[in-house]
Amino acid sequence: MSTAALVPLSDYLGHTTHPDCEYVDGRLVERNVGEISHGDAQGRTYAFILLNGRGFWTGVEIRVQVRPDRYRVPDVVVVRGGRPDGRVITSPPEVAVEVLSPDDRAVDVQDKIDDYLQFGIVAVWLIDPERKRAWIHTKEGAREALDRVLRNPAGDLEVPLSAVFPNP
Repeated sequence: MSTAALVPLSDYLGHTTHPDCEYVDGRLVERNVGEISHGDAQGRTYAFILLNGRGFWTGVEIRVQVRPDRYRVPDVVVVRGGRPDGRVITSPPEVAVEVLSPDDRAVDVQDKIDDYLQFGIVAVWLIDPERKRAWIHTKEGAREALDRVLRNPAGDLEVPLSAVFPNP
């Protein structure tokens, strides 16, 4: 849900809300977070990459400037190489991970995916913790991870869904 009033970018960058909002065309956009299944999938994805993603840095709920007037906050972000400089990610990371919440609307999720891909992020992983399913979005299109493994296009980063959803 968006607030009605426009917010100056300097106000957004100078303040943090909990949970952090996204900034889209001058409006603050609330993110749906806080449920156990969401947090569990988010944390397990982050932890698996942190422990196994050699050559990658990962973070949770970090602002990514996808355009001058848009800042998105993926649930998990994966950057090739080391930790980015600065307070906000301004270069395309390797992967943005979005974990669905029950209140997410398809059109809003698709808008985020479109922003990420247009920015140059090579893969967007969409995780549905309620159904224990996941999809990989790239500039070539989207596909469900039917083999139960999330991958980047280069194939050097893999997250098995068994690590995200340990209980069948």
